[in-house]
Amino acid sequence: MTAVAHSPEPVTGLILSGGGARAAYQVGVLAAIADLLPDTSHNPFPVIVGTSAGAINAVGLACGALQFGEAVRRLTTVWQGFHTHMVYRSDWPGVLRQAARFIGHSLLGLGRDVPVALLDSSPLRELLQRELDFSGIAAAVRHRQLRAVAVTAFGYESGQAVTFYQGRATIDPWFRHRRVGVPTRLQLHHLLASASIPLIFPPVKINREYFGDGAVRQAAPISPALHLGASRVLVIGVSGNAQLEPNAALPRVASTRPPSLAQIGGHMLNSTFIDNLETDIELLERLNQMSALVPPERRPRGLGLNPVEVLVIAPSRPLDQIAARHQRELPKALRLFLRGPGATKAGGAGVLSYLLFEPGYCSELIELGYQDAMTRKADLCRFLGLAEVAQPA
Repeated sequence: MTAVAHSPEPVTGLILSGGGARAAYQVGVLAAIADLLPDTSHNPFPVIVGTSAGAINAVGLACGALQFGEAVRRLTTVWQGFHTHMVYRSDWPGVLRQAARFIGHSLLGLGRDVPVALLDSSPLRELLQRELDFSGIAAAVRHRQLRAVAVTAFGYESGQAVTFYQGRATIDPWFRHRRVGVPTRLQLHHLLASASIPLIFPPVKINREYFGDGAVRQAAPISPALHLGASRVLVIGVSGNAQLEPNAALPRVASTRPPSLAQIGGHMLNSTFIDNLETDIELLERLNQMSALVPPERRPRGLGLNPVEVLVIAPSRPLDQIAARHQRELPKALRLFLRGPGATKAGGAGVLSYLLFEPGYCSELIELGYQDAMTRKADLCRFLGLAEVAQPA
């Protein structure tokens, strides 16, 4: 009698991209998912991967994976109560001191042994020390509510995107071109390194190398989740890029002035945080189309031809426009500091959308994420294997 082969249960991975204050949007999507779950203590994402600010959300979820709903509520409370001074120094003495250090370091070569950047992110360290209990990760793995959690940082000396992961002992490290996976016990410095936007926040030393934001040169943002065992992935993006209809004419742009430093910086940040993720999603969808042409029994093992289901939830409205409406929430010292480069003007609001850690802006992004997720409720329920439930009043 021939044994019947049963397909293994799918392993769902969650991808939380980087994006500074834009990551508040992810919390809204997660809150909607928590409302859709029949059992909010259950973690629907055995594999959680985050980069930059998404790494902070990822580890926050993993630390509370034994009580998923409570972990989401905690994240929501933190983001709704955010103020800029909780992430980086935004007072006059702090801004002026950091600006002087940056100029002295960059132009005069002073203090080269001390990491320097435009902003002082020491308040973020204090916040994460208060809010995160890293022992929850090991407990969730032990109780099989979590397979692995990972954060990615960029090594300035090696030029590699290093994914630090904590999970089951059966997960092997990986080595690819400029991409490696390293098993470790995640700690605070891994998060700070992953969230250190180049030039804006100072790099963080891990072992013998300084690391910065993991989105830099992360050519395959979805790859770590697959290495950790995910067979399908939910990607919560933060781009808010308007999608052109097929055959639609390109918008006509008229400008009489050269781009401001803030406009240039905004495009550079978008290139770092958004472009690689969107390209990786497009590549994965094409590979899925190719694998559909090959019968399952004829797919060579180890070549990555098994299809990977991808569901993407992304902002339905441009986040820079939302940020522009909330620019008055910035502390006065920081508004003046950013006025020269043009970040407080409409054209430079892209930079502002990454740095505006204020309750009005973050709360609006959370609400947008919640509504966007509920708009995709049927897709989410199908993807997570849930029966559709009525939306809470």
